[in-house]
Amino acid sequence: MTDDISSTQQYSGHICQCLSRISTGRNDRVFTIFGDRRKTGLEFVESVCKLANGLAELGIQKGDVIAVAALNSDLYLEWLLAISFVGGISAPLNYRWNFEEAKSAMEVVNPVMLVVDESCHAWYTQLQHSRTDSIKWHVFIGGRPLSSSFGTRDVLSSEHLKKPLEKSQSMYDYCWAPDGIALICFTSGTTGKPKGVAINHTSLIVQSLAKIAIVGYAEDDVYLHTAPLCHIGGISSGLTMLMVGACHVLIPKFETLTALKAIEQHHVSTFIAVPTMMVDLISTIRKRSEEDGVRWRGGESMKKILNGGGGLSTELARDITTNIFPTAKLLSAYGMTETCSSLTFMTLYDPANGSFRNQLRGEGFLVGKPAPHVELLIIREASSSPVGRILTRGPHVMVKYWGHQTVKQDQGWIDTGDIGWMDSCGDLWLVGRLKDRIKSGGENVFPEEVETVLSKHPGISKILVVGIPDPRLTEMVIACVQVRENWRWADQNSDFLQEKEKQIISTEILQNYCKEMKLSRFKIPKVFLLWRKPFPLTSTGKLRRHLVRQEAISKLQLMLPSYL
Repeated sequence: MTDDISSTQQYSGHICQCLSRISTGRNDRVFTIFGDRRKTGLEFVESVCKLANGLAELGIQKGDVIAVAALNSDLYLEWLLAISFVGGISAPLNYRWNFEEAKSAMEVVNPVMLVVDESCHAWYTQLQHSRTDSIKWHVFIGGRPLSSSFGTRDVLSSEHLKKPLEKSQSMYDYCWAPDGIALICFTSGTTGKPKGVAINHTSLIVQSLAKIAIVGYAEDDVYLHTAPLCHIGGISSGLTMLMVGACHVLIPKFETLTALKAIEQHHVSTFIAVPTMMVDLISTIRKRSEEDGVRWRGGESMKKILNGGGGLSTELARDITTNIFPTAKLLSAYGMTETCSSLTFMTLYDPANGSFRNQLRGEGFLVGKPAPHVELLIIREASSSPVGRILTRGPHVMVKYWGHQTVKQDQGWIDTGDIGWMDSCGDLWLVGRLKDRIKSGGENVFPEEVETVLSKHPGISKILVVGIPDPRLTEMVIACVQVRENWRWADQNSDFLQEKEKQIISTEILQNYCKEMKLSRFKIPKVFLLWRKPFPLTSTGKLRRHLVRQEAISKLQLMLPSYL
C-alpha cells in the first residue's frame, strides 16, 4: 500500500499508529464493551485490519469519502480506523438529522459509500429513491438490518466486508489521503446548513496528546462514550482513549439511566459531558434515591470528568463533585469543530486540595489557559478595552471547509468568531459570539455577559438574552426567563402580591438586581419575557438563539401593540 507514499507522509502522524500499542498493551485484556459484546485489544485490532483489507479489495481508493450515520458502538470505532487505514476519509453524519439534512451533507462530501444502522431508517428509504450518484456501496454497520426499509439485495454488512490478511501483508501498512485529511466533521449549524470541516491526522493526534497531558488520561482508565461519535468532542476524546490504550465502554447514545448503569457496572473512571448531561445525572440520582430508595454506588470509581459545550456554575460544579462524584477531578474545555475540539482547559475542582474555581463572573466566562500547541491572539476593537476577536493558529487548525479551497489565513491565524480577552495570568475569558452581538444605542452588548450576571439570581433556572429591532436604539436588549421551581413570576398586573411572599421575581426585581451587580445600564434588558418551554437546541446542545429571537418578536407584537 505504501509504494507511492512520499517519505514525508511515511513519517507524519496517522491515527492508526495507535493500533500497535493496543494490540500489545491490551493483547488479552478487554478493550471494548458494547452491551454483551466484549473484545480484547488484539481482537479489536484484527477486526479493524480485516475491515480495512475488505475495503481495499472492494476498491476504496485514497481520498475516497465514506459517510457513516449510526449510533455509538465498538463497530463505529472500527470503521473510523479502518477507513483511515486505507487512506479514506470518514464523514460522520448526525443520526438525529432528517432526510433533507442528511442529503444536504452528502451533497457536500459526495461519499462513495454510506454506512448506516437502524437509527437512520426514517430517512434511508427516501434516500434510496433519491439520486445520490456518488454512492457506489451501501453498508449496514451491524449484522442484518431489522427494518424492512433497508432492504437486503444491495446492502452489505461489516462482517461480510471483512477479509483476513495474507501472510505477506503488514498489519500496520496504512495509507494517507491527500493533504493528510482523516475526517470531515460537520459543524452543528445553529443558523444555516452545517459545513464539512476537513481535519488531518496531525490535528487529531496533537489534540489527543493535549488531553493526555492536561486531563491525565491513562491506560488504566475506563472511558464511557457519552458524546456521539459524529461530533468532534466525541471523536477527539475517543481517539485520545485509543492512543493511551484505555478501556472503552460504549452505549448507543446518552440516556441518563443507561449511563448511570454503565458507570456502576463497569466502574467507569472518566467521561465527557455538557452541562445539560450533568443536570440530568444529578436529578435522576436524587429522584431514584428519594422516590425508589436506590442508593448511588458509582461515584467512587470516577477520577476525571471533562465538561464542554458551556460553562458550569459553581453551584452545579459543587453538586456534581461533592454529592455525585466526590473523588473526581472536574475540568472544563473550550473549543470548536474548526480547531479539532479543545483550545483551552481549566480545572474547576481538584479533590487533592478540595479547591473550586468559579467560571462565571461579571466580566465574562473563564475558560482557562490554551493547550501547549495552541496560539491565541486577541484583536482589540478599541485601544481602551482589552476585549477583541479571538484568533488561533497551530497544528490543531482545520485544513479547510470541504468543497472550498484551503482556508484563507492571515499568517496562519483563523478567526474563532468569539469575542474575549486574556488576563495577566494568561487565562482566556469569553465575552460572547461576534454574530450574537447586540448593537443598542451605539453600544455593544454581548448576550453571554448579561446572562452570566442574571443566571446568578436564585430565582432563575435558565435565561437567554437577545436583541430585537428597535427604531430608537437600533436593537433593544430583552431577556427570556425560565423560573426555578417554587418561585413565581410577577408581571406588571400582579397587584395582589403580599409583602411576606419572598420567592417572586419580576421585570423590576431583575432590573434592580442587574444594577446591584454593577451591570452597565445600557446592558440591562428593557423587557423580560417569561419562557415556559425549553429553549431550542442544536444536536450538540448549542442554543438556537435566532429561533428564540423570532418567537420573542412575535410575543412582543401581541403584548405591545405599539411595537408593531
